[in-house]
Amino acid sequence: MNQAITWDSSIRSFLERAGSADPTPGGGSVAALVAALGAAMTSMVGNLSQGEKFAGIREQIELTLNEMNSLSALCQELLADDIRTFGQYMEALRLPKGTEEEQVNRRQALREATYAAIEVPLRLLRVCRDGMRIAAAIAETSNKNVISDLGIGAILFEAAAQSAYLTIEINLASVKDAERKGEYAERSSQLLLEIGQLKESTVHTVRQRIAG
Repeated sequence: MNQAITWDSSIRSFLERAGSADPTPGGGSVAALVAALGAAMTSMVGNLSQGEKFAGIREQIELTLNEMNSLSALCQELLADDIRTFGQYMEALRLPKGTEEEQVNRRQALREATYAAIEVPLRLLRVCRDGMRIAAAIAETSNKNVISDLGIGAILFEAAAQSAYLTIEINLASVKDAERKGEYAERSSQLLLEIGQLKESTVHTVRQRIAG
């Protein structure tokens, strides 16, 4: 039996499992890892934007580092939650359906598992949105020598968000409750739109500073 993938797994083992026929880690877990890499890039820029030269933005940089640490911890939780919710869905699929009562129970379990599988990437979208806001806030003033890495962080946050959105979409396809389906779709699309706008603005600023 394969050893469970966790945050402490090696890069090699994560990639091998992600590329195998094993369903975990899947797209949601990969998206959480990518978002954590975005937070790491942003943290690196923050750590290299300290000292007397950057005294005027000291509080903003401290906020950046604290927020990125928190977001990275959330990504760790979300990676584990993505694997757990997939297991929950598979367990629901295996429930008996021989009697009418069993069918009702199975449908309920599948419904709850599907909602859980949507909530996890929706939380990741919020993480990416919050990370993008922080990255955007230091784009004009952080260390120019590593400003490209801030742009890379922004690109990674958006890539993670786009990936999480696809996970939401595929699970929404099986949601029967039209009202709930609409709420999920609206919340996720609004977050994705905001993330995209922040990414474009941040990368534009990064390129201007590189060129200047």
